[in-house]
Amino acid sequence: MTDTTSQLDGPDLVSPVPGTWSPTTWFAVISMAATSFALVSAEFLPAGLLTPMARDLGVSEGTAGQVVTATAAVGAVTALLSNVLIGKLNRKTVLVGLSALAIGSNLLAALATDFWLLLLGRAGLGIALSGFWALSVAVVARLVGTDATGRGMAIVTLGVSLATIAAPSMGALISDWIGWRAATAMTAGLAATAMLLQILSLPTLPASSSNSLSDVFRLTKRRTVQLGMLAILLLMTGHFAGSVYVRPFLEQVTLLDTGAIALALLGFGIAAVVGNVAGGRLADANIRMALGVTGGLMAFSALALVLWGAQSEIAFVLVILWGLAFGMAPVVLPTNLSRGAGDALEAAGSLMVVSFQVAISIGALFGGYMVDHYGASAPLTFTAVLAASTIVLALLQPRN
Repeated sequence: MTDTTSQLDGPDLVSPVPGTWSPTTWFAVISMAATSFALVSAEFLPAGLLTPMARDLGVSEGTAGQVVTATAAVGAVTALLSNVLIGKLNRKTVLVGLSALAIGSNLLAALATDFWLLLLGRAGLGIALSGFWALSVAVVARLVGTDATGRGMAIVTLGVSLATIAAPSMGALISDWIGWRAATAMTAGLAATAMLLQILSLPTLPASSSNSLSDVFRLTKRRTVQLGMLAILLLMTGHFAGSVYVRPFLEQVTLLDTGAIALALLGFGIAAVVGNVAGGRLADANIRMALGVTGGLMAFSALALVLWGAQSEIAFVLVILWGLAFGMAPVVLPTNLSRGAGDALEAAGSLMVVSFQVAISIGALFGGYMVDHYGASAPLTFTAVLAASTIVLALLQPRN
């Protein structure tokens, strides 16, 4: 694929970017990575704060857990409308505004005197999250050029992997030390840092035209976009159906103690970081191969866990392989979808976020049903089947 201005948001908005990035380009991409770290840290923080948060607000832990549901639900709706609502606003202004919204939402959650104010704060975070991810591929492509989008997105999604590892554990430690409200307020500080980096580093990003909802839906008629969305739905539904229940599997089948499970999950997180980098380079080189390798690694690791996961050494290796595949997925899947919508990357970003949110919801629903009715191995088998099916989708993708 050649790097031309006509593939993106209109003439004169994007110029070809050389293979070696300038310090200015690096600074801009790192500001996007810092934003993803800040937003996802806030998203996953409740996992480490649930007990003190519930106790302080006088609700059950199950009720407190709905703060995560509120973020995801609002995010799914907002993703479909975000690029319509922002119209022809400068994209830099929008990104800075979304960071400001994240700051306010996190502060509201930290100061909430009742559960409903907490939910309101988390809903605002959901808007910031979905708006950022819906714009992310288009903005990164404008910063680094379409031929380096995978590499750029790998750096941006590195913030996701780091936040996934750090946020729950650090949140729990900070909560025990100075309280859950302080831990929540610190995520506002992360968002403020990200906003400052955006202001200093991002170039002006004017929009050539606003998107309508019909523009977004019109993209779904393209075969490449259909295949890209289906790849997200299959792979991420499979992942979230099985990954949530890896711990019960390691407890019930592999018979690991808590310390060993924590070590295995740490290996998963570290491998995900490596997968981010590898996925970006492979996606830019050969997107069909990148999708096939990602699906193949996840399918193999999940199925092999079912077959041989009773042996602890093998289980450790397979969990790490799964983490590698999971790290590749947030880079490979959006890049794969964007190749079919080079002239409408922002609208494609909306479809990408909606696909991810739907996949997470379906995966959690099916995974919970299967583990309750068929045991800890069933969700992993489901993961293997859906992940393997993405290999077929990779083969169906156009070569260019």
